[in-house]
Amino acid sequence: MSPDFLERLCKIAGADNVLSEAGQTWAYGYDNSRRQAQPGAVVHVQNAAQIEEIVRLCHESGVSITARGKGTGTTGATVPLDHALVLSFERMNRIIEIDTANRLARVEPGVTNGELQAALKPLGFFWPPDPTSAAVCTIGGNLAYNSAGPRAVKYGTPRENSLGLKAVSGSGEVFATGCNTTKGVVGYDLTRLLIGSEGTLAIITEATLKLTPLPEAKCTMQATYRDIESAAQAVAAIMAQPVIPCALEFMDGTAIKMVREHADLGLDESVGALLMIEVDGTEKSIAEAAEAVATAAKCGNCLSVDIAQTDEEVQKLWKTRKALSPALRTIAPKKINEDVVVPVSSIPQLIAGLEKLSAKHDIMIVNFGHAGNGNIHVNLLVNPDDEEEMKRAHKCLDAVFDLVLSLDGTLSGEHGVGLEKRDFIDREIDPVALRLMHDIKKQFDPANILNPGKTIPPLESDTGS
Repeated sequence: MSPDFLERLCKIAGADNVLSEAGQTWAYGYDNSRRQAQPGAVVHVQNAAQIEEIVRLCHESGVSITARGKGTGTTGATVPLDHALVLSFERMNRIIEIDTANRLARVEPGVTNGELQAALKPLGFFWPPDPTSAAVCTIGGNLAYNSAGPRAVKYGTPRENSLGLKAVSGSGEVFATGCNTTKGVVGYDLTRLLIGSEGTLAIITEATLKLTPLPEAKCTMQATYRDIESAAQAVAAIMAQPVIPCALEFMDGTAIKMVREHADLGLDESVGALLMIEVDGTEKSIAEAAEAVATAAKCGNCLSVDIAQTDEEVQKLWKTRKALSPALRTIAPKKINEDVVVPVSSIPQLIAGLEKLSAKHDIMIVNFGHAGNGNIHVNLLVNPDDEEEMKRAHKCLDAVFDLVLSLDGTLSGEHGVGLEKRDFIDREIDPVALRLMHDIKKQFDPANILNPGKTIPPLESDTGS
């Protein structure tokens, strides 16, 4: 970046908030994928007015911008291509307002999910999205990826739990979306459009979030099955009755076997699939609700349904699921982790197809995830230093995506697209829809400076094909 550009950037944000030396900026060039790139510079933004000026400067200078929270994403969306300027939101982390009477909170994008939940809990509320990285991931990142977590099965994703946004377009124009009420149909729904767009349409500077009262009680249970077909049958039965669980997690036989090799789980050898289920509600209704879900879970080749009665029993039931990540890190610390979604009824075909692909390509695949909405995390256990194995893994992954789409699924449930899945997107999105998305991008970001090269693949006309 030119000295003149950096000088103007320092005047806007303050010299202490701008990093330009390679040794300083390198730490802001990665995310939780295995990608990393050198930023042209890094600026710690502190308020919306600064962002407006910075975007206008970049629009005028033709400098690309990549917005970054804590870098917990897994798809390369916050990796700054072509020495882009990184906007770091670490210091823009105020909870501006919590309005319990109207069930809303206004926050800056650098607030972490965990910080917001901690502030809401004493007031009897929570914000439903709960990604695994909630302790460190930011609200801005949750919105950029539409990251949800286990509670989405009952409470929805950030799109369903956000009322409005304040943002800056790629030309440096400030605008607001949505309203402070749960009903409102004035104009197009730009709020839902921006959520999940990975910083390619606008820079979010503030979010108004919809809050939910904390439940009075929660019940945890574990159901085991002889095979995946029975577990999927149970998921369909659970989701077809009136009581919606607040978590419905799935592990396949390969995952269970792997965990069994690293921890004493007390699970019978005949267990071929497992569901972790949580139900929440009022003190008066929780027992009846739990019984209804447990009854629905007892179908097919169900081996057991254990309902926890104490906190100690809750921890014991979750032991299997919590032991999975350490086991995966031990066996394959640099695994390929993809999150895909299929209709609940198609889970058995997905798992069966993945088993065939595992054998065909000689790649171990472990599956777990959010069964209630068909969001399965497909883990290819590989050694990235083994060139031959990585070639097989990429062929396998290509076939995994084809399998998902053949089952009327989608290639990403909550991890986003970024760079990792960008070149597969045109398999799912038809040419007309893709062209419309490019047109929308041009309206929001005419100079193509906001996270260029991410989320949607280029049109053939753009590549000279």
